[in-house]
Amino acid sequence: MPIFKSLFYFVLAAICEIGGGYLIWLWLREGKSLWLGLGGSVLLTVYGFVATQQPSNFGRAYAAYGGIFIILSIVWGWKIDGFAPDKFDQIGSWIVLVGVLIMMYAPRG
Repeated sequence: MPIFKSLFYFVLAAICEIGGGYLIWLWLREGKSLWLGLGGSVLLTVYGFVATQQPSNFGRAYAAYGGIFIILSIVWGWKIDGFAPDKFDQIGSWIVLVGVLIMMYAPRG
């Protein structure tokens, strides 16, 4: 159960960070409403709090989160922006996922 809880916090943090960044992107780069930018700022702040829920130390949790961020950014681009990942994106994502799983959940003695 601790692994599922940790993965839940990784995914929630990624949604907050990617979603927040995306809303600010829409506001500043695409001229959308200031309200999107403010909503993005709130999500980015929430991300900072969610990330602290990881059961690991700061360095390991943030390094592993970087991998989750990579994977979910590709998924976001595919599902939200319509840019389908190519085979290299997919292979790279699998490599990153293996690295995350090793860093966070490998037994340590």
